[in-house]
Amino acid sequence: MTVKINADTSDGLKLESDTSGAIDFQSNGTTNASLDSTGNFTHKGIEVDMFRLHNPTSDGANADITANLERCDDASFSKIGTGMTESSGIFTFPRTGVYKVTVQALVDARDGDGTAEVQTSVTINNSSYDITAVAVAGDDAGSNGVQVTGYSQCFVNCTNTSNVKVKFTTNSFGSSSHLEGSSDQNNTSFCFERLGDSQ
Repeated sequence: MTVKINADTSDGLKLESDTSGAIDFQSNGTTNASLDSTGNFTHKGIEVDMFRLHNPTSDGANADITANLERCDDASFSKIGTGMTESSGIFTFPRTGVYKVTVQALVDARDGDGTAEVQTSVTINNSSYDITAVAVAGDDAGSNGVQVTGYSQCFVNCTNTSNVKVKFTTNSFGSSSHLEGSSDQNNTSFCFERLGDSQ
């Protein structure tokens, strides 16, 4: 059944609640969105999640990051929605949509390593991957070592959660350089934010 509400004045349409409760938008008895009495709007389309590397990678490792990944668990942290699923470094989206994927990569660069990078790669067929973003952090200056943070971001149009996935890879790390990790704070982290419906 379709319900049509006409606003018959130039003032537009006004929805009012005669109580202090929220105005809920339901489908088949399930609330999919809600507007509370203070104007906060929430809906089930929001997904925000963050993972981090909880231990450093090995020196000189140039490979997919398949281990030492955890959802952030600080007392102040909370994901929104279902959250991402991670298995051996492969991240699966909880629902279709356009997602922003942001990488923060803290590199311990040594021996003049100026080209260390973390690649974001996406598959749309659950098979072949395409590099979509690169976070570069290194030091050309000398051999004593320096910690540098690189950032990258990209949009991923997830049209099918079984086929569209994301992974992260270290590349061009010198033999003494590594990616920093910590179980207490975000040294190297991966953020996933759903922006809207898939296109």
